[in-house]
Amino acid sequence: MKQLRIVADENITLLENFFGEIGQIRMLPGREINARDVSEADILLVRSVTRVDESLLASSPVKFVGSCSIGVDHLDTEYLDAQGIVYANAPGSNANSVVEYVVSCLSILTETHGLNWESHRVGIVGHGNVGSLLADRLSKMGIETRAYDPLLEEQEGLSSLEEVMSCDVISLHVPLTRSGSHPTYHMFDADRLSRLKSGQVLINTSRGSVVDNQALKQKLIDDPEFAVILDVWENEPAIDAELARRVFIGSPHIAGYSFDGKVAGTEMIYQRLCQHYGLPARCKAGQFLEEPPLSKMAFTSVADPDWCLHTAIRACFDVRHDDSLLKSVLNRSEEDIAQAFDRFRKHYRCRREFPGVRIQLKQVQPELIRKFRALGFNLKT
Repeated sequence: MKQLRIVADENITLLENFFGEIGQIRMLPGREINARDVSEADILLVRSVTRVDESLLASSPVKFVGSCSIGVDHLDTEYLDAQGIVYANAPGSNANSVVEYVVSCLSILTETHGLNWESHRVGIVGHGNVGSLLADRLSKMGIETRAYDPLLEEQEGLSSLEEVMSCDVISLHVPLTRSGSHPTYHMFDADRLSRLKSGQVLINTSRGSVVDNQALKQKLIDDPEFAVILDVWENEPAIDAELARRVFIGSPHIAGYSFDGKVAGTEMIYQRLCQHYGLPARCKAGQFLEEPPLSKMAFTSVADPDWCLHTAIRACFDVRHDDSLLKSVLNRSEEDIAQAFDRFRKHYRCRREFPGVRIQLKQVQPELIRKFRALGFNLKT
């Protein structure tokens, strides 16, 4: 078999490690990949920032498109199907990473907004890989949840959108769709946003255009007490600086950017590519996981259980770090902000997930052990 020619987004994690033996890789910035770049390529590997459609592939020999991200809204799947081009994405690969982002936000809200995990409710819009994992994780933590998913209306235990919108925190986990019976483009428009009240919190880690950003900005102007946490934005990387200044927490589309999640996405596409071409899949994610920056913590019986829990969560991942980075550039020009947005993503720190941290607990309450286990920490008791 001839050596395959691969064009790939340079920001795909461990690109050379997984695909270096399969073919010759040409690495490019994902937003800049064009038709000329793929004119002699057999394989195209992208992330969500590259639009893959007829204008990109019409004159190319590409027969496999792999997207190391969970969604497919950046892929023209109808065109790819019509041309017989095999495509694959990585659903669920960064689900735990996004869940830990939301958990970090919920932990911060207990301090800043008086969120009580024992009495306040979290509403979840979308019950797929991320939403269902979040619901399960929070339920095991003793946090009451309500989940809505129009595509799973018959599933037992789901709630109406109205019930979810009455919750103290509303977290969005839907794909971006513009057609069908339940399109999610501007699902939260001016009308729906107007029904949310001061004291509620809206978190969006799905896709920027699920929320009408202009309507959201006006909502925050009219009701500054309404709290918003945005990881995704319309028109990325050219985000609305005024909106970014008004949100409680803003981050540069990194909720799913744990090192574990990115490696899992690369591995899923690697396996699909090997399967398609009949190649042996010799590489495993475990070979390449870096040592966590924080590997061990210990808590004793004299420590307050809530303090233990929130200290561990924020020590592993405090999303305010990413908020401060993004807000530090908002007084610059639109071009500079866009460049900084992409730079933060490209050079994102090695963020390991909770299971990579070993927690030693000495004679603590069984309830605290249960909650640490629910979050996925590696416990020693």
